[in-house]
Amino acid sequence: MKEKDVEKYLRERVKAAGGRAYKFISPGNDGVPDRVVCLPGGRVFFVETKAPGKETTKLQDLQINRLLDLGCAVHVLDSKEQVDVFMGRAAGL
Repeated sequence: MKEKDVEKYLRERVKAAGGRAYKFISPGNDGVPDRVVCLPGGRVFFVETKAPGKETTKLQDLQINRLLDLGCAVHVLDSKEQVDVFMGRAAGL
């Protein structure tokens, strides 16, 4: 399975829950998470998707830690199973 498969599955699950999974691109800020997930009820999460078993880079870790320091919810997901767990907790499914 590739990263794009995990990301596609995330988008599908978020859409089915009535939410949006916006592609997050921030010029001049390489390493930001792949998606900003917005779910009903005002729940917002930053999500980095990876291929199974792949680790985040040092630059991604830096950006994730910056968001965490601001009190943002950030998740790194590397499988469809992790997407399911995330959605179960985030959307109450």
